[in-house]
Amino acid sequence: MPAEPLTLTPPGATPLPIVVDSPHSGTDYPADFGCVLSGLALRQGEDTWVHELYANAPAQGATLLAANFPRAYIDPNRSLGDIDAALLAEPWPGPVTPGRKTELGIGLVWRLMDGQPIYDRKLPVAEVQGRIDRCWRPYHAALNSALDAAAARWPQRWHLNVHSMPDESYRKLGLPEKPLADFVLGNLDGSTCDEATMAVIEDALRSAGYSVARNDPFKGVEIIRASGQPARGWHSLQIEVKRSCYMDRQLQKNASFGRLQKAIDEMLAALAAHVRRQLG
Repeated sequence: MPAEPLTLTPPGATPLPIVVDSPHSGTDYPADFGCVLSGLALRQGEDTWVHELYANAPAQGATLLAANFPRAYIDPNRSLGDIDAALLAEPWPGPVTPGRKTELGIGLVWRLMDGQPIYDRKLPVAEVQGRIDRCWRPYHAALNSALDAAAARWPQRWHLNVHSMPDESYRKLGLPEKPLADFVLGNLDGSTCDEATMAVIEDALRSAGYSVARNDPFKGVEIIRASGQPARGWHSLQIEVKRSCYMDRQLQKNASFGRLQKAIDEMLAALAAHVRRQLG
């Protein structure tokens, strides 16, 4: 395992109740993964470089959290009940509530990568439980601590759950193909984030020249479902950016990386200004 399962960066400016978390940008592959895929075939699930795209969030007063472990090892954006029984060597001892992503082989612990089996074996329950204890629980403890601290100090809080998306997202999700926006903002169809915050983020990205869609094809998953309660002033938004906007098929930064990071910096500044206005 990496020395630390996550990296937490506190605000570098006057703190604001903004938390940014990147649960899928980890690239430290544990030695006990025990998978048959390797190299790029295994890394297709990464949100590579996303934590770096948002690296300037602390300069706007935000807290930045990033996972160091890869999502294929265990996915922080799944619930503990999102167990794929087809992957296990024995019955799971706790509640099992698989969802649509589990059916696609990408539940709490991934079984498939782009349709290819990740393992040539069944996983013992103890192995999955170890991943939960070493990675999933520490990540959620750090995220919940940051969110709870913001809620304790301020009357409202804002949370950005940040990701990247393959250019072929519609096909990978088994949906009818159509052009994919540069950014997709997900708030579970309005249930996790207010319209004012959505508009601030959307306007900033459009002003930088990027196309933006809402809740299509990504609405958000477990993390924003758990943290977003706009009626309480807890605004949680998932942001997906199209991978070709900043990296190539070899997962290397392309010539547009700097432009995209500048646009994200401007978006974060717009959000910080919005938060200050809301706090009076």
